[in-house]
This record gives sequence, structure tokens and C-alpha cells, in this order.
Amino acid sequence: MQTRTLGSSGLRISEIAYGNWLTHGSQVEEEAATACVRQALEEGITTFDTADVYANTAAEAVLGRALRGERREGLEIFTKVYWPTGPGGHNDHGLSRKHIMESIDGSLSRLGTDYVDLYQAHRYDDETPLEETMEAFADVVRQGKALYIGVSEWRAEQIRAAHELARELRISLVSSQPQYSMLWRVIEAEVVPTCEELGIGQIVWSPIAQGVLTGKYLPGQPAPEGSRATDDKGGANMIGRWLRDDVLERVQQLKPIADQAGLSMAQLAVAWVLQNDNVSAAIIGASRPEQVTDNVAAAGVRLDEDTLKAIDAVVDPIVERDPEQTRTPRRRDLL
Repeated sequence: MQTRTLGSSGLRISEIAYGNWLTHGSQVEEEAATACVRQALEEGITTFDTADVYANTAAEAVLGRALRGERREGLEIFTKVYWPTGPGGHNDHGLSRKHIMESIDGSLSRLGTDYVDLYQAHRYDDETPLEETMEAFADVVRQGKALYIGVSEWRAEQIRAAHELARELRISLVSSQPQYSMLWRVIEAEVVPTCEELGIGQIVWSPIAQGVLTGKYLPGQPAPEGSRATDDKGGANMIGRWLRDDVLERVQQLKPIADQAGLSMAQLAVAWVLQNDNVSAAIIGASRPEQVTDNVAAAGVRLDEDTLKAIDAVVDPIVERDPEQTRTPRRRDLL
């Protein structure tokens, strides 16, 4: 397993991170989830990403139990705050001081740790002053409950404003966690150049486009039994936009490119996002340990220029590049 620095910080993280969105506490049983975490550790993954909203806090608890007994100093544990949790009361979401200060304590308790390495704003909150949010994050850091601060799915101008406040407060805003894959490149035009300037690294999610880039979904065919597209707990909603025949036909054309590179299609997809120098880590998920092993083989892979050009030639007509696609729902619409 290779490691990379997280932005311009001194923190090194495994370039492939393990995330438990849509799996732990929801799509797979805890025994299977724990087996995936143990396999990730076996493969050299040290970085684990979760969020309080995943399975309405259950995912954090599952991850905490799966990591119990591991040397804490050898792990990098990330979590997030923003989306509704618990009963979904009027202060159970957003980036208010109240919600942040209560949420970090809940996350630490569920994860079974005294601190997280990275605490992330899961979306931008346009109903809370940014100054209030950043001052609360600064207090979380000063209390020793988080070492670094990050954001997820923020636009370039939002990241720049938060970074300026973080500097004034003398805390480290070091990361952005956006969706990024061969098919979804909305960060390339604005977010990546801004983050490169500010010393912020990308921790990207869904590098395999919720599984579509594995090639297992075939045009004109029903989704495989037990796949994310058949998951009624949230997975099917997320993957739906990619299950068009024009997309699936293009994805199938990537198989000869993967074969030529000596990679599985999943490995090709993960390796592709890791070619971006602003990417500090790619988050993978799994419902079976063998999926972890397959994806981890992308670590350290360098794709040559001909391979990258061949990929672009195949997927160009179906790539989403519009920065306007990075959106945050209004808090009043969350409940």
C-alpha cells in the first residue's frame, strides 16, 4: 500500500481508503462488514472514512467495533457532520455550533476513540454563518477531538472562504471530499485548481461510480441480484443515473483497455482517479472481502498516456463536467 500526504499537511494516509457508506449497518450484516474492515487492514489500508448520517449513526458504531483492539496511532479515522441524525429534530442537522459540538461527541462515542484524525463538513450550510461553523470546528480541534478539518461536496468559492477563516483561526483545513470518477469530473474545472493553490487534498468517493465502472451492469439486462442497483436502502437511488444503456455500452468498451493494462475494470477505475496529483486518497467500499483485495491492487499503478487517452476517447460523450452539479440541499428541505 502506498501513502500520500493529505494536502499540504504532514498527515500521511493510505492512498486507498476504506469507506462504509451504504454498507455497514445497512446493506450488509455486521459480520460481513467486519470481515471487509479486517481485509482492508490486511491489505495495508490505514485510513477509514465514515459519517454520522450513514445508516443513521449505525455505520460509525459498526466501524468502531470492527477497529477495536487496533493500535490507534496506526490508523487515520475520518467522519463527517451535516445531515439529519437521530430523530431528525430541528437542530439535528446542519453546521450550527450546537449541532457540531453535540455531533462530535456522539461520533467519538460510537467510534470508540478519543479523537478523529479528520472531521469534515458533509455539505455546505447556507443557513448558518460560515464564521460560526469554522469557530465551532476550531474549538473541536483545540479540545483535541479532531486533528484536522475538511469539507465534502463544497464549491470552490466556499472552500476558499472557509480556508481563509481557518487560517485566521489557526486551524488546518486540509481536505475536500468530492465525488470523482472517469464519469463524474465536475471538480476538475474549479475545485481542483483552487485546492492546489490552497494546499488542500482531495479524498474522493465513488471512484467506481457506485459499481458501474466494474462492468457488471450490462446494457439491456436486469441488474445482478444483490447488487447496489437492487438495494432499496439508498443504493439504488444513487446508482440510477448511470444505468442508462448509452452509459453502460460505453463502460463495456473499457474492458479491452483494462485487459491491455493488466487490470480489472474496478482497478482501472480506481487507478484512474489516483493519477490526479491533487487526489490524496480514493475511498473504496465493499460488501465482500474479495472486493477490497481487488480494488487495493490499484495502489501504486501508473497509467501511461496512451491508456489515459484511450479511456477519454471511450467515455467523453457521457462524462459530467459541469461544476454547477455540486449542490447542497437547503436545510429546511432535509426534514
